Parts: sequence; C-alpha cells; structure tokens
Amino acid sequence: MIFEHEIPSGSRLYFGRSAKVKRDLEYKASSILEDLKFEEIVTPIFSYHQHESFNNQKELIRVNDEHNHKVTLRADSTADIVRIVTKRLGRSMEHKRWFYIQPTLSFPTIEQYQIGAEIIDGSFAESANITIDILKKLNINPILQITNIKIPQILHDNYGVDLDILKSMSIEKILALDIDWISDLVSVHRVKDLDALKNIPDDIAVEIEKIKEVTKEIDYENIVISPMYYAKMRYYDSLTFRIFEDNGLLARGGIYNIDGIKASGFALYSDECITNIMKNK
Repeated sequence: MIFEHEIPSGSRLYFGRSAKVKRDLEYKASSILEDLKFEEIVTPIFSYHQHESFNNQKELIRVNDEHNHKVTLRADSTADIVRIVTKRLGRSMEHKRWFYIQPTLSFPTIEQYQIGAEIIDGSFAESANITIDILKKLNINPILQITNIKIPQILHDNYGVDLDILKSMSIEKILALDIDWISDLVSVHRVKDLDALKNIPDDIAVEIEKIKEVTKEIDYENIVISPMYYAKMRYYDSLTFRIFEDNGLLARGGIYNIDGIKASGFALYSDECITNIMKNK
C-alpha cells in the first residue's frame, strides 16, 4: 500500500532549513564559477544519447518520443553539454567554459542534484583545483583521490588482468596474481609512494608519471593516489579524481574525450554536500 504522502525511494525532498542550505550552496557555487568566466547552461531532461555514457544500460530510464525513437531521462550531464555547445551552439559562439545546476535521474527512482562544469580543451588540474576551491569556501576540507583509468585498461589489454576484478577492486584476487609490481601498485596511497615503485613496465610507468606531474599542479595537500581504480563513465580516458569526506562522495571529475572533443570537468554532488554542511553546522 502506498500512502498519499509517500515519495519514491531514492528521490529527494528539501524543505525549511535543508532547502535554504541547498539554495545557498547553489548560489555560492554559481557565483564562484561566474567569477571564473563560466557561462550557465540548462540541458533538456530528455536525451537521445545518454546510452553512450554508461557501461551499464540498466541505469537509464527509457521512454519513447512521438516518432517512437528511444529517449532516456538525463542520467549524466557531461556528454549532452559537450555535444550541445560544440555542435548545436558552436555555430554561433566559441565559449569554452560552462556550468550547470540540475538533477540527474536514473533507474529505478534515483534523483541526484548536481553542480558541475565542463571546460572544452581544459586541463585536469584546472577542474580539480576549481572543485577543491568551491568545497573549501563551503568549509569542507575533503580528501582528493587521483586515479588514471589507463592503468587498469593497460593491465587488462597488455597483461591479461580480468577487468571485472579491477572494476570491483577485489584486492585479494589482484594480490593472488602474484606479480610483484602489480602488488606494489595496490599498496600505493600517497604521492610519495609513487617514487618508491620499482620494476614497473614502461607502458604503466608513463601513466604513473602523468599522476606524479599533475599533483604538482594541484594546490592541495590532502591527496591520495589510487592507480588501480577503474572509473565507470565511458568517456573518461585518462586522469580522473574523486573527492570524499567521511566516506561520502562529494564530487568527481577528470579529463575526457567525447566525439573527438578533448575536455575536462567535474560534478559536485549537491545532496551529499548538503548533508555534510547540515551535519557540521
């Protein structure tokens, strides 16, 4: 039995104090981004292309348009923004810095508010530094986790490591491979650990070096390194980051390639940030 006041599991309700915190969060973030010369964009909630962003198609909520073409509700903003600003708007403007404040919707009834930004031709450090700066101005001092999706991809393609093991981060199964340098990668946690790595194959060493170099461009101390982490979004192809506090995922981002367009970006998860702000106050 469904009562008249019930809302679906996974959906969001903000009222009173929490609604005010949400409004303040969005105002502060948008002010920071506008000062950094970002333009705002609000994309359609319906999309023809969301399936291209997700390995797991079950996450998408599907409907059909008037011509019976498959349409999905917006489960991710990045791909649609890049396509819209480079193809639909690209004929009339060349602006490369865009931000959005809008929810994503995924199966079965998961609603997630996000504040995000995309920078055409942007760098990893640029997106990471902006995200950290926004959180610091909200009095949140989180952990920044840096990863490189190419490392697990190379482990799969060149060394036969099962990608499912890497996706699930099954440490026991990875260590059971009994390959010393792979075991060393698992133990990496801090930037200084990268300097202690020995006998790393050249193809992996190149990607490790990218992590080391980018940490020099990020103005932040609380950084952890996770070279074995596999990001699930299809468009990520190199360096990615996630931001945590007390095991809550506050943001993620990285550099990516969509339809040949190189860009960087991030998504700040408003719901987790609101929970954090209310708890700390």
